[in-house]
Amino acid sequence: MTIIDKETWPRREVYDFFAGMSHPFYSLTFPVDVTPLRDWCRKAGVSFYPAMVYGVTKAMERVEAFRCKERAGQIIRVDRLVPSFTDLHPGSETFHIVTLEAGEDPAAFCRRAKAKSAAQTAFLCGGDWLEEELVYFSCLPWFPLTAATNERDLDPADSIPRVTWGRWQEDAGRTTLHLSLELNHRLLDGAHVGQFYRELCGWMEGVSDYKE
Repeated sequence: MTIIDKETWPRREVYDFFAGMSHPFYSLTFPVDVTPLRDWCRKAGVSFYPAMVYGVTKAMERVEAFRCKERAGQIIRVDRLVPSFTDLHPGSETFHIVTLEAGEDPAAFCRRAKAKSAAQTAFLCGGDWLEEELVYFSCLPWFPLTAATNERDLDPADSIPRVTWGRWQEDAGRTTLHLSLELNHRLLDGAHVGQFYRELCGWMEGVSDYKE
């Protein structure tokens, strides 16, 4: 973790503008072609959901602005992001929240995520991470998603991204889902979302290069 000097921070003026707002959050939803990731999941024998969680986390890590956070009046830059995602036990309608470090191997993450979720009996478990490192994920696989917002405390300094997607759709041999992001405008603009989108698409195109 690195503390950023606000006085020399290039974003200071933009941050100050949105810091005066009680609700500096915005959400947007856009389609993502997940065909290469789905193909890799079939070949690797892993579930798509944790693989998508992993890919989004790693794409966000590669965009520095997504690692800039607000903490106790300071701007910090964290070194990693930690996914925290909803899941269901088979036959249950009550979700629980699984949190674990991403690591550097997507297939290993998928297996660890599956095992941790299956073994978890509490709604939420803690761990060795900063709250500012977290990314919150939800999946609504029962219907296609066109937009989403998330519950939150009334804290305008909340800098944890919320990520949601719904059921994918297939057309002409391609698989697409709509990805929703909810972000704090104090720290993140549309240009940063564009960088994230490019990183995510690039990661999915290259996921088959991972070797166990």
